[in-house]
Amino acid sequence: MESADEVYVSAASIWEIAIKSRLGKLDADADELAAAIAASGFVELPVRSVHAAATHRLPMHHDDPFDRLLVAQAMSEPLRLLSADAILGRYTDLVIPI
Repeated sequence: MESADEVYVSAASIWEIAIKSRLGKLDADADELAAAIAASGFVELPVRSVHAAATHRLPMHHDDPFDRLLVAQAMSEPLRLLSADAILGRYTDLVIPI
């Protein structure tokens, strides 16, 4: 990330955080995180129809719809996806384990 010209944060990540926070599964403020994206200089990556459609072509390595959307975004753009979820690496070498 430190050597990247731009760092993107998917709107899908904020959406997932908002849902998990609302359900009590995560202690986070989605509004604060969204504001922090802009303040940090990161670029917001919107969820576009081509990203949503690309999820249909992915094999079912992973059941989480948000993770599948992040992979589809990485493959569609193309962008590298940093993830602690090793299963996502089965989709593409664009997934970088952290």
